[in-house]
Parts: sequence; C-alpha cells; structure tokens
Amino acid sequence: MSDETIRLVTVGRILRRRWRLLAVLTVVGALVGYGASLLFPPRYTTSASVLLPGVWQDRELLTQAEIATSSVVVDRAAATLGWTGVSGSELRDRVSATAADGNIIKISGTADTPEHAQQLSDQVAQQFVAFASRIAGDSADPEAAQPEALRQLVLQAGRRISDLAAAADPGQTVESVQTRTELEKLRTTLQDAIKKLDQVDPAANKANMVVMGSSPRPSGEAPPTRTQLIAAGALLFFLLAVIGHLTAARMSRRLRTEPEIAAALGSALLGTVDVAGERSAQRPEGRGPRARIRRLLGTDVRWDLPTPHASGDEAGRQLRYRRVCARLRDRLPGPRRLLVVVPDGDESARRAADQLVAEAGSDPLLRVVGVPVSRPLVPDRDEESGALVVLSAGSWTAGELAGIAGACADAEHEVVGIVVADTVRARATRSGDRRPDGATPVLAVGDEAGRGSG
Repeated sequence: MSDETIRLVTVGRILRRRWRLLAVLTVVGALVGYGASLLFPPRYTTSASVLLPGVWQDRELLTQAEIATSSVVVDRAAATLGWTGVSGSELRDRVSATAADGNIIKISGTADTPEHAQQLSDQVAQQFVAFASRIAGDSADPEAAQPEALRQLVLQAGRRISDLAAAADPGQTVESVQTRTELEKLRTTLQDAIKKLDQVDPAANKANMVVMGSSPRPSGEAPPTRTQLIAAGALLFFLLAVIGHLTAARMSRRLRTEPEIAAALGSALLGTVDVAGERSAQRPEGRGPRARIRRLLGTDVRWDLPTPHASGDEAGRQLRYRRVCARLRDRLPGPRRLLVVVPDGDESARRAADQLVAEAGSDPLLRVVGVPVSRPLVPDRDEESGALVVLSAGSWTAGELAGIAGACADAEHEVVGIVVADTVRARATRSGDRRPDGATPVLAVGDEAGRGSG
C-alpha cells in the first residue's frame, strides 16, 4: 500500500470517527469568522478611468499612476469632498492607481458605502487630471513656451510662402514653374515639421487627459466579504483539526507491534486473543460533565486504531484462549496462582482477561487486577507468585509498559508472559451461548474470578 493511500485511509478514518468534533470545530470557526467580519466593517470599491492621449512610455505611465495617488492629489480630493473626520492621510490608504493597456490609468477608491466609494474615485480622477494638466501646460515656464512660439512662426512662414507662390509669374516658363515647385516643397516641409513638433511636444498632446465618465456604483462588498470570512474561518478550523489529528498520530509513541510490547515488558509473548468488539465496551466508563462532553463529541473512543477485522466463529476464538492457557501451563513448573495484570481503561484487555480466567479454570488459578498506568501499583506477593500481563496493542507507550513491569518487580511478581487482546467484529451466531466440547464452564471459576477482581 502506498503512502498516499495510507494518508487517504487515515483522513477517512478521522472523518468517520471524529465527525462530531469536526462539525463542532467547523461551527466554531464560522463563528470566529463572523466575529472578525464585525470588527472589519464592509468596504466597497469602484474605479474611474483616465485616458492619456499621445505616445507614452511604460515608465511614464507608472509615473502618472504614482502622481494619481500622491498626497497633493488626494489632499485636494479630501478637501473637496469635505467628509467629517476623514483626512487626506486616511484617504491615501483607500486610493490606488494602476496603468492599464491603451494609456489608461485606473483609479480605485474604497469607502464604507457605495456612494462614498463612487465619489472618492471620481474626485481623485478629476483632481489628478487638473494637477497633471497644470504641470504639463504651465505657460510660465519659458522652455514650455518656446515650442508654441516656434509653431506660430512656422504657421506665419507657411502663409508667407502661399502669398509668394500666388504672386509668382503665372506663366508657364521654366523659371516660374521651378519657383512654384520649390515654394510648394518648402510649405510641405514646414507642415511636416509642425506634425513632428506636435508629436514631440508633451504639452501639446499629453496635457489633454480625459476622465472617461463617472465610475460605476459598486453593487457588492469588496473582498473579504462577511460570507468569505465565515467560510474561511470554518475551513481553517476544519483543516487545523484534521492536521492536528494527523500530527498527533504521527507523534504518537504507543506500541503497536507484538515484539515492541514484549521488549518493553521484558517477557515472552504467549499469543494474541480475539475480543468481540462492542461499542459499549470500547467506551471507557466515566461520569461528570467532562465525560458527557467527551461522549457527545465522540472523543472517548480512539480514532487512530485500525478498523477491526472480521472474526471467525466462537469456537475459533475460544481455541485461541485455550492455546494461550496451554502455553502458560508449559512455562510454569507446577500449579501456581497468578495475577492477571490489566491496565486501567483497557476494556478489551479486561474482557480478554476475564475470558482467560474462565478458560484456565484452576490450573493455573488466575486473579484479575487492574493497575493504574499513571502510578502503577501491583498487590504484594501473597498466594500469587507471578503475573500475566494482558493488554491491547496501540494503547500504551514503552514508558507506561516499563512502569507496569517495574511495579510487578517491586511486588516480587515475575512477569511470566504477555497476552495481546485484539478487537474483532464478531459474527452473529444462532447459538452464541453454546461452548465447544471439553471447555470449562465460566461459572466453575466465577467465585475465584469474582474474589480477586474486586
């Protein structure tokens, strides 16, 4: 199986087993997004277009875009609008300008209402055109006045040439024809010079900027809208919850394989037994508000455990228990009393231990005891001389299992073996209470089991 398939299976398991928690966190994220939308009031944006006639370089267009958002232009627009409590410095954060194709400057304005956004864009565009025209067409600059004076001289020269051509000899002599031809060439040359002067002179063409109509009134909010913030908050919390589950599973140190469990407890593995999975058995017992909340959200059941595989019939499951009991008797020198140590909270292991007690009968005589994992404590050696540890795979870390082994050694109990309880899906049978021939009835050791499991 590839890593990608494993990831998809893991995510699917999270969605199936933690859907209540994910739904709650998604709703919480949506509420957080709604709260953020209340902190940021809605904004509306619209744009006004300004046409720049003539030939412009890209750098010149960028310069004009910077001029459109300069403090001079925005301050004049703020003074003309006269909005209460809004200064030019605040409006500079709401105005932007970009150079578009076709020598067009798009000036965008953002405000709290559609009307204000439209007024802001239009006013900034008008102030920009007025300011740019004043700069380009300032007649007080002598250098800017020279091209206009030259143009007037060229026009006067053209009219004088026309008068000379009309006053020339109207005859068809060679001299008169040459004179008129030369005068016509000179007039054509002067007209071409005027056209080139109009193209080169920035004050002639570039000063005639035009606002291309009023900006449209915005019909919707500018992003991020309230709906977008709510959706973003819900999606963010959902993804964080899934990533948190994956990270926790990745960093988990719980032992899942039988060799690792045997090495942590320092004893031999006697076998693996099947425990029919029941929803009530998978849920740890607990009362109080926290337990009810965990049960409501579904966090009281482990999600990272693999889906239980289908089990065989009841006879096959009991055969596994009998084989474990046979291996246990082979490891003991003679009839002995043993403690069956089960970590607290491991319900599958508890059920497996009870079944082992029933299968073992009086050889050896077993007594089930629960041991807290946080501070393990095993009863002192009395009638029992040895311990059999029963636990589920993937539930405990190496440190926790080492603590249980240390508690057994501190009580002078040798760990004679380990049994791993594997949760399976039981198949429905018509005669579920019927036991195979030769099996010891559960009631035969009920008193002994009840005496020691308290």
